[in-house]
Amino acid sequence: MASPFIEIPVGDRLVKVTNPDKVYFPEHGYTKRQVVEYYIAVGDGILRATRDRPTTLERWPSGVFEGAKLATRDNPHGADAFYQKRIPKNAPDWVKSARIDFPSGRSADEVCPTEVAAVAWAANLGTLTFHPWPVRAGDVDHPDELRIDLDPQPGTNFDDAVRVALGPARELLDELGYTGYVKTSGKGGVHIYVRVEPRWTFTEVRKSALAFGRAIERRVPDQVTTKWWKEERGEQIFVDFNQNARDRTIASAYSVRPAPHAPVSAPVTWDELADVRPEDFTIATMPERFAKLGDLHATIDDQAFSLEPLLEMAERDETDHGLGDMPYPPNYPKMPGEPKRVQPSKDRDGH
Repeated sequence: MASPFIEIPVGDRLVKVTNPDKVYFPEHGYTKRQVVEYYIAVGDGILRATRDRPTTLERWPSGVFEGAKLATRDNPHGADAFYQKRIPKNAPDWVKSARIDFPSGRSADEVCPTEVAAVAWAANLGTLTFHPWPVRAGDVDHPDELRIDLDPQPGTNFDDAVRVALGPARELLDELGYTGYVKTSGKGGVHIYVRVEPRWTFTEVRKSALAFGRAIERRVPDQVTTKWWKEERGEQIFVDFNQNARDRTIASAYSVRPAPHAPVSAPVTWDELADVRPEDFTIATMPERFAKLGDLHATIDDQAFSLEPLLEMAERDETDHGLGDMPYPPNYPKMPGEPKRVQPSKDRDGH
């Protein structure tokens, strides 16, 4: 009979893993224990990505099987997985939390990892993907991270996202004097992170991301789009500026993604980006890579940059090109300066 639980030492803690032999990824037979052990193996990396950050837990307690569904706003019940934004009531006292405010005005205490044991504890709950906010617990209203999400649209793929990252995106980073840290999304996209001084609001950081996207869109208009409405994007790479809005998060570096082969979001070097494949990085392959190379984002906190150049670009977009704000995600209240939140094809008055 399988053991109902085991205890795994993580630092100074013993983390209980219930039903350790439960299969989470049937295609390869990966178990809950293997997921927990994966996170311990990349502990320094996953903690650097989540440390002191309010973090939403994407929980798949039944595992990743054919037909499994994640709860959504339209289908909150009957799903096999869900986002947990509030720390569970039975969490150990050494699992810390941070109070955050949602766009709705409501607040919540989210898990805020301060040690690898907290990550392992969350993995035991079925957490596959960690979604940290771009803020620290000490100042939850001023992001310290600009996130550039290069998202392939239908008709494009990872290679197209890489082409944009290595071309106009990297060129603009160099011109701004920014150091960008790149990773695979774990699916088909590319993420670029830039540490910024925590002096600006979510609204200003989002405006900066939009300015960055528009700048590279002008350089390669046949490859990049910042159009919010899917019907307008075409077969291009979408720069998802809204990932910088309050309560919008991106899967952290080293997070496991809910796909049959258990892929992970993998930090890579700029030099190797052109040659890697997203499927190269899984819970089976990443520990060896991490043991050999360490955390490729280890120096990400060494320098923080100013957003003033991007905010100046945003002002020029408006004054010189007539480009104002873009729509916010649907769960947001109407924001100042935001255009109508209506799909162009459904906009009956056309303005």
